[in-house]
Amino acid sequence: MVGVEVFRQTVGGQALVGSYCKFTNQGGMVHPRTTVEDIEELSSLLQVPLVAGTINRGSDVLGGGMVVNDWSAFVGLDTTSTEISVVESIFKLGSRQHHQQQQQSLGAAAMEGVQPIVQQFQPNQPSDIVTDMRSSLIDQLS
Repeated sequence: MVGVEVFRQTVGGQALVGSYCKFTNQGGMVHPRTTVEDIEELSSLLQVPLVAGTINRGSDVLGGGMVVNDWSAFVGLDTTSTEISVVESIFKLGSRQHHQQQQQSLGAAAMEGVQPIVQQFQPNQPSDIVTDMRSSLIDQLS
């Protein structure tokens, strides 16, 4: 066996938890109809902060509109700037201090070869993302 602890749980009354929640080592987002008690229980089990939210202008199918890891997130084109801000906040994206802490935890020897790649792909600040999305949308419509 793999030796990983497994928890059986629904999210927002949905059995397909992979479609209705997203987690990283930094935080997580769950279906907007998830109860406060369920959010607190999951947060305690996973030891990360959680928030209920949507993606792609109110879609509760988080797995269908977002891919996220500890360094970056990709969201659907219909995602609003408010939703992007929530994603950046809960997953702690765009924080230089967060990236420095991760580099220190990986160890100096291991990071020597990886550091230029990690620095090259650090996520944009919220205003840059919103500006890029707005420019892209204007280009598409003109």
